[in-house]
Amino acid sequence: MSHPFLVKDIAFQAGLSTATVDRVLNGRPGVRRQTELRVKAAIAELEKQQAGIAVGGRTLAIDIVMEAPERFSDAVRAAFEAEVATCLPTVFRCRFHFAEVMRPAELVQLLDRIRLRGTHGIVLKAPDIPEIVAAVERVAKAGITVVTLVTDLPNSLRAAYAGADNRAAGETAAYLIGTHLDGAAGKVLVTLSSGRFRGEEEREIGFRRLLRERYRQLSIAEISEGHGTDAATGTLAARAIAADATINAVYSIGGGNRAVCAAFEEAGRPIRIFVAHDLDADNRALLGAGKIGFVLHHDLRTDARSAFRAIMSGQMKGHIASAVSSAVEIITPYNMPPTL
Repeated sequence: MSHPFLVKDIAFQAGLSTATVDRVLNGRPGVRRQTELRVKAAIAELEKQQAGIAVGGRTLAIDIVMEAPERFSDAVRAAFEAEVATCLPTVFRCRFHFAEVMRPAELVQLLDRIRLRGTHGIVLKAPDIPEIVAAVERVAKAGITVVTLVTDLPNSLRAAYAGADNRAAGETAAYLIGTHLDGAAGKVLVTLSSGRFRGEEEREIGFRRLLRERYRQLSIAEISEGHGTDAATGTLAARAIAADATINAVYSIGGGNRAVCAAFEEAGRPIRIFVAHDLDADNRALLGAGKIGFVLHHDLRTDARSAFRAIMSGQMKGHIASAVSSAVEIITPYNMPPTL
């Protein structure tokens, strides 16, 4: 595996020991395939950083930790990599720790490992549960800035939140669906990836509130714990559709939208209006094909920029970073922004 980097730099980027990286680089036995892929990804990331940065400046190594579907993780990675150049002469070296499903104990273990290894900051998308809040407290007390991304941990010691106003996003979805149905009765299928995420809960709260206030003719059927994956979400959607013939609209908070559309098609049921979140590759394709009507989008590059600034501020003794909310845009097939 040819490369120009020091073993310690690759190990730092990959979050592995130098001994493990050395075993991978020299093709020694007893190395898991996943570990080998992490080393390759670390080298690729270092190559991109080396190619894209030609000026000197302070280097800050940060860790982006997320439990999210791969399509969303890919969009977040692209946003952070694209935004790095705007922070020059400060150089951010981003280490990505992504998984579609991560058990709380695994996430806590990862946060503790990062804290003990050392980092200038952590950007975190994680469930709002006591174990995670306690892990964030340990990180913050070690002098490491934590920024929550997309979904917040408001009762933790995180320094700032980077993402949209989730309640306002839910209210926007309710307005779009209620206005589109124009007084007609119906039931909205609301999909959550998991009830553990504060951001998703906030979106649902906003959605339900506006339906109660302005669109009382509409009711809700909720599915959850599909974790945004097509297989699990599709199964849950198919069951809900089969059990209730009045479902005629969708508000997708948690993703898995290809599978949700397929479940309606297989049941021979039309969707009068479909509102989704995040302009990832799947939603771009579904929006272009007319299978979903609106995507509520907030600029992930703005979120990345906010996270970078909060971490830079955290390096200044006594400085307290403030929370930031990015604007929610309503995207149609006619105003899709270009990909990064």
